[in-house]
Amino acid sequence: MEPVASVNRREFLAAGLGTGLLINWECQVTAQEKSADLDPKNLTKGNVPTPALLLDLDLFESNVKAMAEHCQRAGVGFRPHAKTHKCPDIAKRQMAAGAQGISVATVPEAEAMVWAGIPGVLLTSPIVEPAKIARMISLVQRGQRVMLSVGHAREVELLAEAAATANVAVDLLVDVDIGDRRTGILPGQPAVELAQFIEKHKRLRVRGVQSYAGHASHVVGFEAREKVSREAMGKSVETREMLNKAGFDAGILSGGSTGTYNIDSTIRGVTELQVGSYVFMDIDYRRIGGKSSGENYTDFQHSLTVLATVVNATHSDRVSVDAGTKAIDTTTTYKPEPKGWSNLSYNRGGDEFGILTAEPGSKLPQIGDRLEFIVPHCDPTTYLYDRIYAMRGERVEAIWPIAARREETKRSAG
Repeated sequence: MEPVASVNRREFLAAGLGTGLLINWECQVTAQEKSADLDPKNLTKGNVPTPALLLDLDLFESNVKAMAEHCQRAGVGFRPHAKTHKCPDIAKRQMAAGAQGISVATVPEAEAMVWAGIPGVLLTSPIVEPAKIARMISLVQRGQRVMLSVGHAREVELLAEAAATANVAVDLLVDVDIGDRRTGILPGQPAVELAQFIEKHKRLRVRGVQSYAGHASHVVGFEAREKVSREAMGKSVETREMLNKAGFDAGILSGGSTGTYNIDSTIRGVTELQVGSYVFMDIDYRRIGGKSSGENYTDFQHSLTVLATVVNATHSDRVSVDAGTKAIDTTTTYKPEPKGWSNLSYNRGGDEFGILTAEPGSKLPQIGDRLEFIVPHCDPTTYLYDRIYAMRGERVEAIWPIAARREETKRSAG
């Protein structure tokens, strides 16, 4: 049997279209893509290609302002977490509102923020891969107050070696495990001993403590959530005090979350909040209840939605939309909710589709209709997209790149 010849996509299209038609087709596609990318003035909710990630700018700006004003009143700083949005344009607006820096979860996120000119970037996750460490050291060399967190002696050794090779000083926060059991050193004396080990390396400097009580952020009911968070963050406060007594200049205690922002900001010794989801919000946070708003958490508004189109209405009891698991993260127990359609229920229909059913006696949307969905979990939903359509009412005001997905950030020193 003769081997099957390998034909790439361009050769296949050229055979069917002819070279001249192929070139014309490619030029048309490129022009259309550039038009959509570079001219948001022509885009509205009616013609944005779906599924699409939308941001209501009025609600977003209200959220940013509300958090900034709260922190100012409480006398606490904030270093918002970009793991929520992965978008330098959003980070710049958080900085303009008074943030003292930006927290990030990954090296690509750190690179995207630093390359965008954002100072005070803190990598909150541990790294032990030499290549990632080298990339962070390169960012430190740019002189924009980049910090890292460490929770293990091996992390310290690897960073110390890279810092010595690059002849650069690196600022560190001791990552303290206060109950999540994911990363970090145990609080108290183990954390002090890790700081003392850091001190033995002349290129490394201890600046304080980082702690994240993820197990507290989504506790339902304000009083129950407050109890869990105060107990957890108290371990961080005590650890920071021990570091200062041991002679360290532990000026920073960074932690907190959107769910505990108005709890942790009242704890003496906490210097900054790593709030993230407040800019977008989601169903997972809404159900935890607020301090004064009862069952629903309404301190911040749902600015993020996914826009989808009804693409099938064959069956009388359901319609299909073009937003499945590739468009909306559905790993939580909560379902996406269509705005303005309280009678509808969303169910997973596979990678590409969602299924909408209606309550008995109520109408379904028609084929071609567009619906916005409040998402169950904003962080992983944002991760599925490469851009955010920033909306002012019905019109697209700007298109913001989500620049820090996986390792897709373009490596550049620019």
